[in-house]
Order: sequence, then C-alpha cells, then structure tokens
Amino acid sequence: MSERLLDARGLKCPLPVMMAAKLLRTLSAGDQLRVLATDPLAPQDFADFCASEGHELIESAASKEGYSCLIGARER
Repeated sequence: MSERLLDARGLKCPLPVMMAAKLLRTLSAGDQLRVLATDPLAPQDFADFCASEGHELIESAASKEGYSCLIGARER
C-alpha cells in the first residue's frame, strides 16, 4: 500500500476532482491518495465523487491552509 499526494491548491471545481480521478486510475486497490485543495467545495465534491465511483473517503479535514482529503482507491 502506498500513499500519493496531489496538490490541487489554488484550483477551482471541477479540476481537483478531475485530476484526482486521473491519478486514481493509476493506483492499485488499497493505495491512498491525499488531495490538498483550497476550493471550499472540495470536501463535498470529493465525498460525492467517492460515493459515485466506489472509492473510500477515509478522511476529510479543514485547516487554515485549506482542505485535505484522503481517498482509498477501489478495486478496478
């Protein structure tokens, strides 16, 4: 299992989700992707994306720097 990082800070919807979707296609089941974002819609966008695509939203957190979402890749 590995963890990858996607820095999508400064990008607006739908770019963070689109970039994450592309990267998740390269990961194995059980690998994790941490996405850093500043778009205030990012936490809900990633929750919706994971629910529709079968990935696991492991954590979603806010800080003064923005948002961090940890996604577990689904089996392909």
